[in-house]
Amino acid sequence: MKNFVVGSDHGGLDAKAAVIALLEQRGATVMDAGTHGPESVDYPDFAVKVAGMVSRGEAEQGVLVCGTGIGMSMVANKFPGVRAALVTDQFMARMAREHNNANVLVLGGRVVDVPTAEKLVTAWLNATFEGGRHQGRLDKISALERELRLV
Repeated sequence: MKNFVVGSDHGGLDAKAAVIALLEQRGATVMDAGTHGPESVDYPDFAVKVAGMVSRGEAEQGVLVCGTGIGMSMVANKFPGVRAALVTDQFMARMAREHNNANVLVLGGRVVDVPTAEKLVTAWLNATFEGGRHQGRLDKISALERELRLV
């Protein structure tokens, strides 16, 4: 099992705790990037921590949770090499891995309940990147990052 970094804002605390427990049960090493309390915080601060660690190779994969997941995914996808996918159902979670090789999964803590969040993470973890034509598409994303001098 890989090493993960997990972060949330105040809107994703319950889901974050459940995701960390699930990952640890599966034998993963998990770093908790916060937040740690119910006080209102700014989601970009936690997306930067998680996406930054994945981008720099300090964590292999990450999970982010905010109220809707929208803001977290916007921030995370600014980082070179990060492929953050906001998912709301198991099909999306599986495709995020199989076709897009997402290395950051993003959830909306006010959109999906905790049992659903656990199912989404499980579907993502159980899926395998298919490579082939999908790798060519990821190569285009990497080329764009180089062209825009993001790497």
